[in-house]
Amino acid sequence: MAERDQEFVEYIVKQIVNHPEDVKTERTVDEMGVLITLKIHPEDMGYVIGKQGQTARSIRTLLKIVGAKEKARVNLKIYEPEGSRMNRRGPAPSSDVDADVEDLKI
Repeated sequence: MAERDQEFVEYIVKQIVNHPEDVKTERTVDEMGVLITLKIHPEDMGYVIGKQGQTARSIRTLLKIVGAKEKARVNLKIYEPEGSRMNRRGPAPSSDVDADVEDLKI
């Protein structure tokens, strides 16, 4: 796939955050597939997650399509930096979004 999936994530995220220079990704490949770990500025966490996790879910959906074209299983993990707004809000409301929010905690 020549890291097209990684470049795709970086491009999309840089367009929606206030600190595009802080957008970093790591790409790891194992028997389970490709994992892209996204690291962003703490202040940008809300932009990437979106209301009730909609933006993060949309990025993941698009990334799976990019991976499917290359017959690869691609997942996105969003690293939650210390001091991000997600840390200050307290527990997430219970809903089907919990899985996306749990992915953020490392």
